[in-house]
Amino acid sequence: MTQTLPQPHEVGALYDKLTLSAMRDGDFNTNVHIGYWDSPESTATIEEAMDRLTDVFVERLQVDPSSHVLDLGCGVGGPGLRLAVRTGARVTGISVSAEQIRTANGLAAETGLAARVAFEHADAMDLPFQDQAFDAVMALESICHVPDRDRVFREISRVLRPGGRVVLTDIFERHPRKEVRHPGIDKFCRDLMCTTADIDDYVPMLHRAGLRLRSIVDITEHSTLRLADEIMKLGGAEERPVAMDEGNFDFSDDAFTPADLSGVDDFGCLLAVAVRP
Repeated sequence: MTQTLPQPHEVGALYDKLTLSAMRDGDFNTNVHIGYWDSPESTATIEEAMDRLTDVFVERLQVDPSSHVLDLGCGVGGPGLRLAVRTGARVTGISVSAEQIRTANGLAAETGLAARVAFEHADAMDLPFQDQAFDAVMALESICHVPDRDRVFREISRVLRPGGRVVLTDIFERHPRKEVRHPGIDKFCRDLMCTTADIDDYVPMLHRAGLRLRSIVDITEHSTLRLADEIMKLGGAEERPVAMDEGNFDFSDDAFTPADLSGVDDFGCLLAVAVRP
């Protein structure tokens, strides 16, 4: 199936609207990403699982107070701020959403972290940073929004210092692929402006960018599949349905909600770690 490639200005406009909507409706959450449950027996709430996924990134980034980390697709700043508190590292976050950047910098100031954590409006495919500027890069649920993964990985490789790590999540269709793709996947990709990665090309894609793979793990059962189940337990109301219609919100019956992916085990999520040699 041909995927419609998301464009940075469109993704930015979407997340501008989502951020303003969440703040207006009182359901603002500093973590704009999926969660991570360590085991099927975990009783963590969705909010606790979101923090846990950030902590999984922190563990794999292996940074300390001397490190400078790039948060690629920083959302409204929650993960970057948590990383800075837990490790002492300096963090620079980027997003194509001006509203996310404004909100994230406001949160950094409110928490007294603005001296170590800053957020900039920028495109991951054209990073405004010098070569070898960062010790590590994290891309938490952001790679799926770019139209050219190869180009982003080349940019990540360029701004990483030798020995620097990148930790990321991405979405993909798990094998065996079904003859007809589940409509929930199409809704997700359409309304949240994403594409699914080709898992068969993931390692070569990292290598083409000059990055060396350390690990790649299917975390579907720990993340997307469990999140949909948890939302179903809450009555499917954890997030409002979202669709875009000529730049405006369209809360139609056909709009995506996370519950649309409940039980869709071919909608995969991967966690990858790579290093610049």
